[in-house]
Amino acid sequence: MAITGGCLCGAVRYSIAASKPLVTRQCWCRLCQYLGGGSSTVNSGFQSADFTVTGELARHETVADSGNPMVRSFCPACGTPMFSETPARPHLRFIRVGTLDDTSLAKPEMTIWTAEAPDWACIDPDVPRFESQPPPPAVRS
Repeated sequence: MAITGGCLCGAVRYSIAASKPLVTRQCWCRLCQYLGGGSSTVNSGFQSADFTVTGELARHETVADSGNPMVRSFCPACGTPMFSETPARPHLRFIRVGTLDDTSLAKPEMTIWTAEAPDWACIDPDVPRFESQPPPPAVRS
């Protein structure tokens, strides 16, 4: 069964040929705080080859705190942040968990970039923490 999701207005939809994410992370990097409106973001990684996307996407390119170039995609109609990718790892695509049709499919396994979290950040003490960028997730064979 495919994992499905989309943007707020429904103009962008996606399907992922996977049963679960490779990894799900809560991110407190400064760029994600901008994307999250002041809070963190929760992102799930999948193999890029498993995606089918319909609808138009707008893109914004930046350099992440890790030093990697980042391409973030969003719906140009409603502004919903959708995906993050980097040319450094073209085999991976990260989705914003809030765009999943069933958000219970993805629970954070780690919290990353905690060194950049504000003092008031709520960080689950039972979830492993990384002060910066952890190694990338392993790809299924």
